[in-house]
Amino acid sequence: MNAINRAVKKSLGVALFLTFALPFGGALLGVGLAIGQPAVWAIGIAFLAAGFYGCPVAWVAYSGKASLRRMIRAITEEHLYTEREISMQLGLSEQEVHRRINECFSKGYLVGYIRTSDGIALNENQALAETEYVVQCPACGAKYSYTKGTSANCPYCGTPAPRKD
Repeated sequence: MNAINRAVKKSLGVALFLTFALPFGGALLGVGLAIGQPAVWAIGIAFLAAGFYGCPVAWVAYSGKASLRRMIRAITEEHLYTEREISMQLGLSEQEVHRRINECFSKGYLVGYIRTSDGIALNENQALAETEYVVQCPACGAKYSYTKGTSANCPYCGTPAPRKD
């Protein structure tokens, strides 16, 4: 959930910056032309163009990320796991939910879940543990254990044990 929240906040910041760039650029252009400073009106034109063309794109990107966050909340907090349940809750088609779930997985927004044929499920797999070997020292007869990649010497007498890996 943290990844999508960061993406939404970043997208909102860009959208707000470009929204304020539009009138600020217009003001700089007017001031620059009034005082005869080409550098000021050039900066004004740059802000004006960035705000004019970038503002709508940024707000559309923000709304897309916000809708992904809503879907992730439906999955993580409301425990809706099939595309049908999610589509009924959010008022979207199942195809659109399918597309958005794939987007969430590809961008790393849904951590701890796996894709199933008709939705998602909790990832209850566990990390594979290292193999632990139990041996008896050929010199002193002590029993001890070691894992692959660690020393197989007897901790009591230092005699190397026959390796099992």
